[in-house]
Amino acid sequence: MVYYSKQAENDLEGILEGLLTSQKQTLTREFCLNNLFNMIGVCDSLDTKSLHSNTVYDAHKRYGKKVHKHLRRKNAVWYIIYDIDFQNNALYVNKIISSYVKLA
Repeated sequence: MVYYSKQAENDLEGILEGLLTSQKQTLTREFCLNNLFNMIGVCDSLDTKSLHSNTVYDAHKRYGKKVHKHLRRKNAVWYIIYDIDFQNNALYVNKIISSYVKLA
């Protein structure tokens, strides 16, 4: 079972808003929604993975112990940061970060 923190839900909303209001190119609403649903699908499938990578960067460790690197395109990488409960029954998505975002 995969659960989302309020922060992760806000991140997903921000991804959609960022796509819809992109200044670089005009994207259709359908394209933007497909991207969002793809990201949610990736998150929802994390609990089926047999291997989970540990966070390495301090900026990621702040949000969780595990990270999934999702390559959207060759120049667009998303980091899904999450934790797994001690019985491996549930996965908690805590933060979704774009490779373009610089964290303080």
